[in-house]
Amino acid sequence: MDDERTAVARTTVDGRDADAGAGLPGGLLVRHPVPEDHGRLQVALADWWGGLGGEAGALQRQLLVPRLFLQHFAGTSFLVERPDHTLHAFLIGFLSQTDSRTAYIHFVGVCPDGKRAGVGGFLYRRFFAAARAAGRTRIRCITSPNNRDSLAYHRRMGFRLEPGDRIDEHGVPVHRDYDGPGLDRVSFVRDLPAGPGDGPGAGAGPGATPPAAAP
Repeated sequence: MDDERTAVARTTVDGRDADAGAGLPGGLLVRHPVPEDHGRLQVALADWWGGLGGEAGALQRQLLVPRLFLQHFAGTSFLVERPDHTLHAFLIGFLSQTDSRTAYIHFVGVCPDGKRAGVGGFLYRRFFAAARAAGRTRIRCITSPNNRDSLAYHRRMGFRLEPGDRIDEHGVPVHRDYDGPGLDRVSFVRDLPAGPGDGPGAGAGPGATPPAAAP
């Protein structure tokens, strides 16, 4: 990771390395997740989306973040915690094993009272830096066509929309049945610059909405 975006002021949270990353509001700490964090992530996935989709929506979000991500992709995933160790935000991502140029952001969440403070943008930049350090040159993610906040956020962060097989009523290219019957998705891609900077849109966007689409 590049020096401008990464660790300053090392500390420990329950025996796990954490740091007060540059760009985080005061008191917040960032660290990689461990499998024991799975339960608290499941609670966040149920509670942070304001009841979106009802019980079925909460279950779908929870199923999108199984424990395996914390077991096998912890090095490219991040948790942000408050001084009392409660969960404030998270990003789950990984390096593609199929395309050596690509890193993938799977799911992002920021607690409802923590949005519009730059934490989402911090997590994206931290992931960009990790991907760049691993030699990756592009970032991919998806969202639901009806997640207007997510569509706008990713555009501000420098992502571009990939062509789909239809255009919706808002002019957005959509991949029909991308994740199964009736589960249309919008696909994003963002190139990473060769240098340490994050390019256009790097500082944009106050809190993040999940790129892995909530129903």
